Amino acid sequence: MFVPRIEQREQASILHADLDSFYASVEQRDHPELRGRPVIVGGGVVLAASYEAKAFGIRTPMNGREALAMCPRAVVMPARFEAYSEASKAVFEIFRDTTPIVEGISIDEAFLDVGGLRRISGSPMEIGARLRARVATEVGLPITVGIASTKFLAKVASAVAKPDGLLEVAVGSELDFLHPLPVERLWGVGAVTAAKLHSAGLRTVGDLASVGEPLLGSVVGSGAGRHLYALSMARDPRRVEVGRRRRSIGSQRAMGRRAKTPGELEATLVAIIDRLGKRLRTADRMTRTVILRLRFDDFTRATRSHTLYESTDRTDVLMTASRKILDAAMPMIETKGCTLLGVSFTNLSGRDVVQLALPFEEHHQEKLDITVDSLRDRFGSKAVTRAVLLGRPEGMQVPMLPD
Repeated sequence: MFVPRIEQREQASILHADLDSFYASVEQRDHPELRGRPVIVGGGVVLAASYEAKAFGIRTPMNGREALAMCPRAVVMPARFEAYSEASKAVFEIFRDTTPIVEGISIDEAFLDVGGLRRISGSPMEIGARLRARVATEVGLPITVGIASTKFLAKVASAVAKPDGLLEVAVGSELDFLHPLPVERLWGVGAVTAAKLHSAGLRTVGDLASVGEPLLGSVVGSGAGRHLYALSMARDPRRVEVGRRRRSIGSQRAMGRRAKTPGELEATLVAIIDRLGKRLRTADRMTRTVILRLRFDDFTRATRSHTLYESTDRTDVLMTASRKILDAAMPMIETKGCTLLGVSFTNLSGRDVVQLALPFEEHHQEKLDITVDSLRDRFGSKAVTRAVLLGRPEGMQVPMLPD
């Protein structure tokens, strides 16, 4: 069989660093009595599970009751997103101290390009080992690092090396490493696509490479077939991008299966928008489109959106738009229940490219937002609270991954 030549770097110099069971690991770090025990973060829905809990088959985003039925002795911990955010910042400082070329993917993982650092920092394996040791010593968390010549292979290597591992795919051995792996290791292969591939007798990455792109296209569609065949041949020309800006930001809250009053739903929405507004301003971003995401008791989902006349980072404007969307969705919620509510902002732009609208009015709300943000930065997120949230639990807000 003819095997096309793979475009390769001189060495495997891309690292994929991924914190292991991040939320659960932070809880075990901060509560030593939980180390070695199965830990679940989140109540109604499993947001994270320690490896001890995963050994019982617990996964995200599993229903909390189902998870406890699988492991009755698991310890359930409420989410503490301030703690996770602080841990993430500390880890990313180590990333950037390792190399200036860092591309964050989410709160707990990033790509790092260490090409050209051999003379001053050693081989990629030495750099990866040192990074892992620093994260363990300085932040107290386990992290897995995969090293390869492409981003895709580095990510696969870290997945194979988990938990708390270090694995390099040497240049020239990419296909030997990749082809024996199950098709589920490829980006874009979820349960539905995996079932289609299995029904066609394709179970390993090597199987996809051997049948070729045309046959793959007949099984999963031409676009997906082209994508999967390229990955099966370890083709990934992307470079680690520094300063890549998110196309959306968002947050969601799992709410359990009990009935919720309109007041509870509004309070949840207010808490999410309040946090996202601060994140927008901290990042010097503005948004035009607000998206509301709902999950119902029967696990079906719905998405509703509203695009504003002009971009904004003002909490009051975003709050008004979000409330309108929620009000329109209330008949559906009353019929089907609501187990998750989330909001995301898209159509993002920088503040410096937004033209001010006429007439130029006094921006009292903008000044209020800045004042509230500065108070929270100085005294903590609970220093100033909206009246609708007084007396309510902090809840379970989950940062959504960048698109």
